[in-house]
Amino acid sequence: MESPSELLEQYWGFSEFRGSQKNIIEGVLNDEDVLALLPTGGGKSICFQVPALAREGICIVVSPLIALMKNQVDSLKKKGIKAMALTGGIQFEEVSNLLDNCIYGNYKFLYLSPERLKQEMVLERIQRMNVNLIAIDEAHCISQWGHDFRPAYLECSKLRELHPNVPFLALTATATEKVALDIIENLQFKRHSVFKDSFARNNIAFTVIWEEDKLYRLKQLCSKAKNSSIVYVRTRRLTEELSNYLNANAISATFFHGGISNAEKERKLNLWLTNHVKTIVATNAFGMGIDKPDVELVVHYQIPDCLENYFQEAGRAGRDGKTAKAVLITNKTDEKQARNQFLSVLPDVSFLKKVYNRLNNYLQIPYGGGSNEAYPLNFNTFCAAYQLNTRLTYNAFRILDLNSVISLSESFFKTSTIRFLASKQQIFEYLEKNRALADIVQTLLRTYGGVFDFDTKINTNLVSKKTGQNEENVIQILSRLEKDGIIVYNAVNQDLNVLFLVPREDDITINVFAKNVEEQNRIKQENMEHMLRYVNTDSTCRNKQLLAYFGEKGTKECGICDVCLKRVFKNTESLESLPKKILTLLREKERTSRQLIEVLAYEEDSILKAIANLLEDGEIRINTKNEYELM
Repeated sequence: MESPSELLEQYWGFSEFRGSQKNIIEGVLNDEDVLALLPTGGGKSICFQVPALAREGICIVVSPLIALMKNQVDSLKKKGIKAMALTGGIQFEEVSNLLDNCIYGNYKFLYLSPERLKQEMVLERIQRMNVNLIAIDEAHCISQWGHDFRPAYLECSKLRELHPNVPFLALTATATEKVALDIIENLQFKRHSVFKDSFARNNIAFTVIWEEDKLYRLKQLCSKAKNSSIVYVRTRRLTEELSNYLNANAISATFFHGGISNAEKERKLNLWLTNHVKTIVATNAFGMGIDKPDVELVVHYQIPDCLENYFQEAGRAGRDGKTAKAVLITNKTDEKQARNQFLSVLPDVSFLKKVYNRLNNYLQIPYGGGSNEAYPLNFNTFCAAYQLNTRLTYNAFRILDLNSVISLSESFFKTSTIRFLASKQQIFEYLEKNRALADIVQTLLRTYGGVFDFDTKINTNLVSKKTGQNEENVIQILSRLEKDGIIVYNAVNQDLNVLFLVPREDDITINVFAKNVEEQNRIKQENMEHMLRYVNTDSTCRNKQLLAYFGEKGTKECGICDVCLKRVFKNTESLESLPKKILTLLREKERTSRQLIEVLAYEEDSILKAIANLLEDGEIRINTKNEYELM
């Protein structure tokens, strides 16, 4: 077989490895287990693709996202390397045939999700494969103390049982020291090495902008970017709203979120990848594994839940090594919303016990009973019966599911949506003929904003309460409205199937994992505090703050973030000439503060302070158009 350097040259066209890539590959080829901590854009895939090609056999790659798997498989196929991915929607018989191809067809890579490792057929076929390496991508997902814990990742340890002598390579771009130790323990590393490259991205200017008019600032940033940009938001609806706003302001944009079809996702992604649209507005899962080097700008329109997510998403800028920007636009309202969204809905142990007890009583399960029995449940009716907060209860159910107390049907994790197709005039005419439907239609219009523009999540139980009609009748009317072409209605069956996995023992059942719940809540609260501390700290270089969080001490200041630039401006004599430059511009014509900021090559705070001083000194004034003019 060819050497790693020859393979790198042959398939990737590079003459030498970057950072710790060579050491990682050598460790794997020496049959060591390796944990690789590399920054976003640090070339993680090469670390397992090269050693897999250097040996006989197939590499098993566990990956969390279909888009990531598809992107890497397509890339390998273009290089003439046989690779496949077991994605969702494949029929049982086809999965069987694909796995047989991995055994007999000289395939070099099999990509699969961790959930596939729960399937006996998949495990049985992997055991029969000539496996040369097991790569666990986004390995931080295996840690309960990480920001993105995915319980199915714990299944990865089964691969150790199937192939005890095959080396493991775990890769991540976001792991604190505690998470790194958890990865090593959960994957049962034996003789192992840990390689960590600096997470520093010296070409990215990290910036926090405090702005009440966030839409204006977003438009300004995206219009100035010459190349591709990504805007991250937390809700599906906001992806569509901001995309429409940017398009209306002559900035080509599209949106991307988990609620659109696979075909539509591919179409939108290709528009962006091929630069037919400049900006893509997306929820946070977007971008993982997508290799687009020319992203010049990444904007976070809302505060993320932790620095790990923020750093990984911001790191999708500037992979070509050119100067790029990572901007977080925020204000004090955002901070309150972030706390409310991420922290106020964390169920504590006492609430978890309360929900579990109420659930057993509601379904009339006796003490010691219920194990391996399934029960139908209407979630909204259950919450209403005990006056439970639906969001808190939803999260409590998820924790019970996560800790194998109950198993929930897939419909639990979905919600019904509506979108009005008819205009307001058409609705008025329709209700004139169908007066019995008016109460529910009016309640929908009053309760949910944006129902004419977006697929909007609705709670049929809430509509039932507000109208005084039973929920079954509400659902029937929604179905009729869809049939009559008034709305689009994506119905999700509210009747869940709850499978109890352990006997009812009330508090004892919860006590088994109570400390884990408390610890995870504490970590989520800490993560939020670290994130808000970063947002509010304007005295320390942004790059230094981020690297310190990931354990890198004593790093140099970047010189290009908002904090560093502010310091540079403060220390320069050119600030003395700023008032004169403002007066010169105002002699030409009246201008707003925004127009002055766009024209002057100074830090924004400095311009606003200079304007305030000129106002105080009586040299300028504000006219009726909110413009500054000479006295």
